[in-house]
Amino acid sequence: MKVAIHQPHYLPWLGYLAKWAAADLLVFLDTVQYEKHGWQNRNRIKTAQGPRWLTVPVHARLGTAIRDVTIDTAQPWRARHLRAVEEAYAAAPYLGRHREALGALYAPAWERLAPLAVASARLLADACGIRTPTRLASELGAAATDPTDRLVELCRAVGADTYLAGRDGAAYLDLERFRAAGIAVLAQAYAHPVYAQAHGEFVPFLSALDLLLTHGDDALSILGGGNSWARLLS
Repeated sequence: MKVAIHQPHYLPWLGYLAKWAAADLLVFLDTVQYEKHGWQNRNRIKTAQGPRWLTVPVHARLGTAIRDVTIDTAQPWRARHLRAVEEAYAAAPYLGRHREALGALYAPAWERLAPLAVASARLLADACGIRTPTRLASELGAAATDPTDRLVELCRAVGADTYLAGRDGAAYLDLERFRAAGIAVLAQAYAHPVYAQAHGEFVPFLSALDLLLTHGDDALSILGGGNSWARLLS
């Protein structure tokens, strides 16, 4: 059983969904520290003026776990984000199909970042046709604080025999600990696909929302086409 373990990201990019689609289970790693200026509370869409950040305003002190990060509910970010998407993709062929789901994403008065980020990722995965189930790390009882030990614990908790790592997995993982646990490790090598976009020249590393709204049913095959895996440990 192959497991991918990743921090919850807001409206994640293509490589995130490609790893999700390749796994038998995705664990949202909501127990690690929130990263300021990372991808957990923001991502980019493409507008007529170029890429635009959609950032969820949060309250987070240094060292706060992602699951404990709260959203600044005094700011009207939900209306701003929905309006920005509607304006950027007004002419996109698949906006109409997904307008209701997007409205439902931005309807609740979200108080915490993790549930919002997870919901936004699930929206994109479901719309692309990714059926891989998910779990939250906070529900699995892994107590290790060392990064490698934490991943090994989570793999054991869900019965995984293969861990799908990110591109830089070899740089920070202690592979011997995976070997001792009998867990194989594959590292994702993602080649970003080029696809037809609105608003001029192609821009990579946007939210997968861009691909979904412009290519609809073909989104999964396009994003999956960039996936390849290097075996770090058998």
